[in-house]
Amino acid sequence: MNTNLCESTIKVLLVDDHKSFSDGLAMLINSSKKVMKVVGMASNSRETLSVAAQVKPDIVLLDVELGEENGIEILPRLIENIEAKFIILTGTQNPLVHETAILSGARGVLLKTDPAIVILKAIEKVYRGELWLNNNTLNNLLSRMARQTGASGGKILDPEEEKIAALTNREREIIKALVKNDSSTNKEISDHLYISDSTLKNHLTTIYSKLEVKNRIELLKFALKHNLGKQ
Repeated sequence: MNTNLCESTIKVLLVDDHKSFSDGLAMLINSSKKVMKVVGMASNSRETLSVAAQVKPDIVLLDVELGEENGIEILPRLIENIEAKFIILTGTQNPLVHETAILSGARGVLLKTDPAIVILKAIEKVYRGELWLNNNTLNNLLSRMARQTGASGGKILDPEEEKIAALTNREREIIKALVKNDSSTNKEISDHLYISDSTLKNHLTTIYSKLEVKNRIELLKFALKHNLGKQ
């Protein structure tokens, strides 16, 4: 891929494990009248770090679903190692996933079904230093900040208490189910809760971010430590 671009060109790196989607998105970006160009593609975190080191992107479009990896979970590590602004791509409209993406360091969230004009505009806005998120996500984030500031009558919360206070009732139910069925698979847990696998995965992504844990094992340790399985 030709990376001999003028200095004003916005260099975009696509991270998605579905080649057909990446190819279509690359064609859209490269054929637009906007001054931007796809300079690289990757399908996982390892490839992303390698390609980014070579092409030095300005914007990284990062899909949430990357096979065995979750884009939001790997986002903080990528941000530490790549000097670029990140926009999360997702197929879900779940506001919790969008909020978690922003709280994890993304500068914007795009739906994979968004029209071309929206995707191109988001890339431009984020490149210029603006955030790209819908009003619902913005309002929810502001409400969360207000709740945390006003929790305990204005007293400063212990960091662990603050994490727990951010959990929704549904997230607490999921944690309780995980503790009670710690040897069950995610599929068995989702069946028990009468939700889909993808819905459970989205909830877990949000919970991991709020509690600052990396995986289910760390979540169980945190839950047991703070007696969340009985709440």
